[in-house]
Amino acid sequence: MKIVLIGAGSAQFGLGSLGEIMQSRVLSGAEIALVDIDAAALSRVHDSAKAFIEEKGLPFTVSAATDRKEALRGADFVIISIEVGKRFELWDEDWGIPLQYGIRQVYGENGGPGGLFHALRIAPVIVEICDDVVRLCPDAFVFSYSNPMTAITTTVLRKYPKLKFVGLCHEIGSLQRYLPPMLGLPIEKLRYRAAGLNHFSVLLEASYAEGGEDAYADILAKAPAFFEREIGYSDVWDYARRTGELPRTEGAAERYAIDRERSSRPWSDRSLFRQILERFSLLPITVDSHLGEYIAWAYGAADHKGILDFYAFYKTMLCGSRTEIELSLRERVVPIMEGILQDSGYEEGAVNILNAGYIPGLPHDIAVEVPATVGARGLSGISFPAYPKGFCALLRNYCGVYDMTAEAALTGRRDYVVQALLVSPIAVEVSRVDELVDLMRERQRPWLDYIG
Repeated sequence: MKIVLIGAGSAQFGLGSLGEIMQSRVLSGAEIALVDIDAAALSRVHDSAKAFIEEKGLPFTVSAATDRKEALRGADFVIISIEVGKRFELWDEDWGIPLQYGIRQVYGENGGPGGLFHALRIAPVIVEICDDVVRLCPDAFVFSYSNPMTAITTTVLRKYPKLKFVGLCHEIGSLQRYLPPMLGLPIEKLRYRAAGLNHFSVLLEASYAEGGEDAYADILAKAPAFFEREIGYSDVWDYARRTGELPRTEGAAERYAIDRERSSRPWSDRSLFRQILERFSLLPITVDSHLGEYIAWAYGAADHKGILDFYAFYKTMLCGSRTEIELSLRERVVPIMEGILQDSGYEEGAVNILNAGYIPGLPHDIAVEVPATVGARGLSGISFPAYPKGFCALLRNYCGVYDMTAEAALTGRRDYVVQALLVSPIAVEVSRVDELVDLMRERQRPWLDYIG
């Protein structure tokens, strides 16, 4: 068995993924191929991996290559986690330049003009990786952690609809983090499902494992008091600055461990979240920084201090270097690979795959985030024929943007980029949209040079 990690020069991804894979008995004996265009960073991760395997006597082999074609031959699983260029400098441009043209964005990573230009930079690179997968290991399963996840997944599967390509995101972990303390029960005694678009998903079903009684009414009753004072990123960032410690937040299954139990700010990170909870009677699985990228009225409702504090914390966290491999399981890709190899049939909480009627009110050629059954043939999405109409309408409002983003990324047509902005619910001021597009093309060379 061969597992390829693309972007492995990142210590966070490379060392983290190695520890996750090597703690698995099911994956025992696998060859792990590390790939990165940064030879020096790749060498550091490779050396750490070899030393760790030798020290622990683990049944794995590891190789490294800057040429992904060499690594992809014979691969069974490919895991991608990449960015292009100087991540945060580009992100700041995604967020700030549209503001000069009158477009106020809540965040700018996945939705709005920022998410569009982010997708236009990275989607073609991931498509090129998939071009090689199709030639060299067409039966491999490909898992991607890169954002903007819906745009990337839609683009890749529009070109290669038969490719076993799946997007994976952390946000579903919030339900495991918050539902048990809210209801006073361990997670094993709850059953739940969420679905929507990536970073724009809500809890749809919840029940008690013993007896099967509905739990959603209890969640809606208890959620306001619980989240009004739940720890938010302003509290986490304050703690990090005071102590120098960076609590784990990405995909954490437990509540954030800092030196206070309740937030100093009401509805921290969640004033927009609160609007969804109260007006749609649905519990979002993420917070304002993500939800706000897709909703036209979000700017006036979101917790902007919480979003800025989240961004500051996130930059600090990602710039910190992971220094060692830990034999622990935090991400969900390893259980998915195990489930495929063992034909287990277990239910995975959230995967990003092309819509095939899973959410009937959304287009079939847009990626959706749904739970899925995992088996030898891959991942089979779970359908929600009675998806709430009001929230589905919010999702549908953004699907046209993803449609045009994918077309622009695949064709390089400038007019499609302009149209993607014109159909966006976030772009409320478009009188100088052509100048905005041309400025972004100029500033973000060479990543946007293909747009003609």
